Amino acid sequence: MIIDVVKVFVPAIISFGIGIVTTPLLTHYLYKYKTWKKHSGKLDFEGNEAIVFNTLHKEKEVNTPRMGGIVIWSSVCITVLLLWILEHIFPYSLFSKLDFLSRSQTWIPLALFIAGSLIGLADDWLEIQHRERFSKGLSLRIRLSAVGALALATGIWFYDKLDVVSIGIPFFDPLMIGWLVVPLFVLSVLFFYASGVIDGIDGLAGGVFATVFAAYAGIAFFQNQIDLAAFSATIAGGTLAFLWFNIPPARFYMSETGTMGLTLALVTIAFMTDSLGDGHGFLALAIVALPLVATVLSNLLQIASKKFRKGKKLLKVAPLHHHFEAVGWPSYKVTMRYWVLSAVCAIAGIAFALIG
Repeated sequence: MIIDVVKVFVPAIISFGIGIVTTPLLTHYLYKYKTWKKHSGKLDFEGNEAIVFNTLHKEKEVNTPRMGGIVIWSSVCITVLLLWILEHIFPYSLFSKLDFLSRSQTWIPLALFIAGSLIGLADDWLEIQHRERFSKGLSLRIRLSAVGALALATGIWFYDKLDVVSIGIPFFDPLMIGWLVVPLFVLSVLFFYASGVIDGIDGLAGGVFATVFAAYAGIAFFQNQIDLAAFSATIAGGTLAFLWFNIPPARFYMSETGTMGLTLALVTIAFMTDSLGDGHGFLALAIVALPLVATVLSNLLQIASKKFRKGKKLLKVAPLHHHFEAVGWPSYKVTMRYWVLSAVCAIAGIAFALIG
């Protein structure tokens, strides 16, 4: 039991430490090469100027570097590689007990995490280069196709190789859905990928994602999926390192290279803490990650309202966290209240995932 606790917490601390130490070097590069958008302002889904958003954030977009998500995935990858190397150099030492890279628990979420992060990095790089063809990075169609393809391959793997055919429900027998687990996984990934727009206020995304992954570390730990718990905690540690430098005023933004990898890994971990862990990790996702869910739903409701109510908006601006800014909440108050809400949701989600 004690060694399992150590195995979860030590990689998280290492990941956090690596992020703290390496960020100054990354920051120097990001500012030296001016890795921010060359033109400020955003457009809404109809191609019109997003007036309210631009009023709130227009200036920051051209002065704050993107690609801050590199802090997260580089810290996680270095930690994984370091512990794996030490385990092979000192096979009968404590290091052998800290290595959490395993085929049964961490290969799949780690692969999705890295793949998503690299695709996001390509998008960010193209956007800051501002070349004519890719002046806004990879198109939404390309990004959705890439995320969808990764999700489809993983969903098929869950169904065909791991025999995941059900969803856990508290106090009831698992709901058998058979091959429908594949489209369910794909739709879940696309939904939570859309939640990446929560990276819109200094410190907001980092605090929410760190709490969500910490919660799933707890869920996996109580299911005795120790390697998966360690991996989730390592992501939380790397995200906290990012948050250290993203607290207002932000040194950089997470952007696609952070949010894409995180959302892909999150949904994968949620599925792995469901029937594979004899729990309810998938349904718990709606509770643990409620701020992310609210972000996506607020966008969808805003679009539906404008379409079916003759252009009338439901919110002053979507997503929801920008609406709170628009009605007068200071950005730091929005961020800190989201942090509080995330902590409460994490506790409730852990209880839900393990009950029954």
